Amino acid sequence: MSRDAGPGERPGSSTHESAIAEEAEIANRSRLAWKEEQLRVWDLLQLFTPWLLLTISTAIYFSWVLPASGERFWPEGTSVLGLVTVSALWVLFGHTLPIKRRTLRPGPNAIYFVGLLALCVTLMTYSDIFLVFTIAGFFHAYLLKPWPVGVLGVLATSVALNGSPMRVWANPTPETLAEFILIVAVQTAAIGVGILLTARSEPEERKREKLVERLEAALHENAGLHAQLVAQARESGAQDERQRMAGEIHDTLAQGLAGIITQLQAAERSATVQGETEEHVARALRLARSSLTEARRSVRALAPQELARAHLPDALRTLTERWSQDEGIRAQVEVTGAREPLSPAIEVSLFRVAQESLTNVAKHAEASRVGVTLSYTGIEVLLDVRDDGRGFAKGVGTGFGLTSMRQRIRGVGGHVEVQSAPGEGTSVSARVPAITPGGARAKEETDR
Repeated sequence: MSRDAGPGERPGSSTHESAIAEEAEIANRSRLAWKEEQLRVWDLLQLFTPWLLLTISTAIYFSWVLPASGERFWPEGTSVLGLVTVSALWVLFGHTLPIKRRTLRPGPNAIYFVGLLALCVTLMTYSDIFLVFTIAGFFHAYLLKPWPVGVLGVLATSVALNGSPMRVWANPTPETLAEFILIVAVQTAAIGVGILLTARSEPEERKREKLVERLEAALHENAGLHAQLVAQARESGAQDERQRMAGEIHDTLAQGLAGIITQLQAAERSATVQGETEEHVARALRLARSSLTEARRSVRALAPQELARAHLPDALRTLTERWSQDEGIRAQVEVTGAREPLSPAIEVSLFRVAQESLTNVAKHAEASRVGVTLSYTGIEVLLDVRDDGRGFAKGVGTGFGLTSMRQRIRGVGGHVEVQSAPGEGTSVSARVPAITPGGARAKEETDR
């Protein structure tokens, strides 16, 4: 059963919102993928740069510098090889493994950095080619926390890198000192700015990452809730449709079949009287045709055939007169207030209440008189069906008919009251809002 869009709800809005949520999730995943790619590249640089620079320096030293100088492998080559081995172990345990295990700490990281620079300076005393390995200090300085310590690490690396090749300390002159200070200052400023910007953007980046994670979690949660709501809506729609069909079958087929059985039993009892038999059979045929018509209309979810040809007051009059004729019980219809067309759902609900009430009177009340009153009060419409039958005790009237009646009226925003007592008859009162087909009445009352 289809459902119209409710107040403030546009048809297809759930589909539109789902598409927006899906696009947002895709965009967030793209940003996260880009962020992860950046981090992966930077981590790779941090991991492999010291190993690459150490390998290049060592290879050039043992293949070019040592043979070209005419020095034998022993003792200088042995000392350099030992320092290279210590440097490799220092990088492995102080840098590579902590990065992989994500166990970098400010204190141990600073100790590692000082030891690395000491090894680089020692190696550069054997050959200036190891300044290539010293460049790794700039990369490690980014890992020092807080950022002033990182800038200090850049300064220390620059001093170690430029001090040995220029022989500043061996033969200092004003020109070499000035050149040395200028180069160190420029290097420290250029690389230190990057550390400063990274330190300042890191908190914002962390906040952004947390927000993105929360947004992604919210999107996943919303997707789950959306699927749950869709399933619940389908289940609710199926339940509503089952209740509608049960009510329609009870109000049409069941009542029609009960009337047919009653007429056929009456015909059977009056088989000796030719006129009465034919009259009961004619009534049974009319009820059968009417039930078939109502069954088809129920399948199509259409209004009762009486309402298809007239508005509610006339349809109630037709229903009551026919029922009175069939049951042989006096019935009177009274309409008060200014008549006005009502919403089809309202008219169908009130008509079914009257139909069910009259059927119950015929089945159980043993009444001699029935009154049906339809009252238009402006903002509400009231329907009363009263009989002078035997009535029933409180709590007895809980059959499917009364339950279906209450559900119908509740579905259009009204309520039903049933009053009865043994020997005092029964009164069924339904009260619903006076909603016109275009909702004008409801809008007018709201504006007031």
